[in-house]
Amino acid sequence: MHATHATGDSEAEMNRAARAERPPRRADGRGAAIVAVGAAVVLAATLVLGDGVGAVAGTGRERPGLVATARFVPPPPPTGLDPNPCLDRRKRRQLYCPDLVMKRPFGLYVDTWTKPGRVLLRAGNSIDNIGSGPAELHGVRRKASWMVAWQRIYRRGGGRIRVRTRAYLYFKRAHLGLRWWKVWRAARFELWRLDRRGRATARVRVGPKVSYCFRDLRRTRPWVRRSPPAPVYPACSTDASAQRVTLGTSPGWSDIYPPTYHEQWIDVTGLRGCFAYVHIADPANSVYESNEGNNRAAVVVRLPYRPGPQGCPGAKLPAPEGPAAPEVPPPAQPGDGSGDGSGSGGAY
Repeated sequence: MHATHATGDSEAEMNRAARAERPPRRADGRGAAIVAVGAAVVLAATLVLGDGVGAVAGTGRERPGLVATARFVPPPPPTGLDPNPCLDRRKRRQLYCPDLVMKRPFGLYVDTWTKPGRVLLRAGNSIDNIGSGPAELHGVRRKASWMVAWQRIYRRGGGRIRVRTRAYLYFKRAHLGLRWWKVWRAARFELWRLDRRGRATARVRVGPKVSYCFRDLRRTRPWVRRSPPAPVYPACSTDASAQRVTLGTSPGWSDIYPPTYHEQWIDVTGLRGCFAYVHIADPANSVYESNEGNNRAAVVVRLPYRPGPQGCPGAKLPAPEGPAAPEVPPPAQPGDGSGDGSGSGGAY
C-alpha cells in the first residue's frame, strides 16, 4: 500500500497541531469535554444531523444515519456526463488538469464522549492537489440544499472548458454549527480488516462524513508547477440564498481537516485485531483528474487502539472501487427542503 503524504508540513507537526485542538478532558478520566450548555445543544444537533450512513455495531452492514425530519431524497442521478478529457492523451496536452491525492490519516485518537457508549477513532485528513490545474467546481442552485456542479478545466492556450461530472454541492451543517456549501462525495473513510499477511479481506465500517469544501487552506507543495503563491479559493460559502457557488483547490494547495472536526471518525466499537484505516479522495469521480488511481491513503491500526507501534502487517488494499462503489448519502435536515420529495429525481 503506497500512502500519499503532504510533504510541505511534517506529519509530526500536523499531529502536534491535532493534539492541541483536542477538547479538554475531565479529571475523572472519562474524557468528557467540559462545554457550556449552549455549545452542548449545538453539538448535539450536529451529531444528529450527520452527513452519511453509519455501520451497525459489530457488523459490516450499513444503516441510514439518524434523520431528524422527513426521508432524505438524494439529487437526481447525473445525466449527460462528459468523458474525462484529462485521461485522453491528446486532449490532456492542451489542458491544465488537477490530480487529487489524500494524505495519510494523521493525529489518530480515541473519542468516547461524542457518542456516549460508542468508541470512535478520529483522524485528520488532507486532500491535496498535485496536478497542473485547479480542481474547480461551479455549482448552480437546483433545490433548497443542492446545486448541480460543473467542472471547469483550464486550457493551456487560455480560456477553459466546462464538463459535466457526477458533482453536486450540498448545503451541509458542519463545523461551528453552521451550514456550508460543500462538495458531496468529496471523500470517504473506510475500515478494512486485515489478515495475517496484511491483505484487506472485508470492509467492516465506513465513516459518516462525505461532504467537504474544496479550498486553498495551506500551500503544502509549493514546488508543484503552476502553484499560486497566494490562495485563490477561499473557505466555503455559508450563504443560504446563494444561487451560484465556486469551490476549488489550486495546484500545490491542500484542504486540511484536523481530527477534532465534525464527523472526522469511524465507529470502531467492539472491533479487535488489525485493520487498515483508509481515507479516499473523490471516491465517486466527481472531479476529473489526470490520474484517477492515486486517491487512497491508509494507516494500519490495531484495535482497541493504542498510540505507538501497532504490531500489524502492512496493508495490501484491493483496487479502487470507482464511482460504482456504495455511496454514503447525507440525511435530511430541518428546513432544507431535501426531504419533501419536490424536484426531479429519486434515489440512486
